[in-house]
Amino acid sequence: MKTAQSRTLRIVNDLGLHARSAAKLAKLAGEAKGGVWIMKNGNTADATSILDILTLACPAGTEITVSIDDDADLNTLERIATLVRSGFGE
Repeated sequence: MKTAQSRTLRIVNDLGLHARSAAKLAKLAGEAKGGVWIMKNGNTADATSILDILTLACPAGTEITVSIDDDADLNTLERIATLVRSGFGE
């Protein structure tokens, strides 16, 4: 996995990264041309997969790193960062 860009983010919503928020994140990641990844404590998940995201078990306060493989997806990375920082709109 070659990382082009990444952002370190904190999960701020009270419910953490649960199914509904994972679905919103996966939908945005699915718009990328290249790979989008979420990392937590050495574990990596495909950000386009709701199940992969949920296996990371990210309660409120968890720090994650979201990365992209292709610089062309920088806008997608920024949109994901905005989503996470906003608490997934919850």
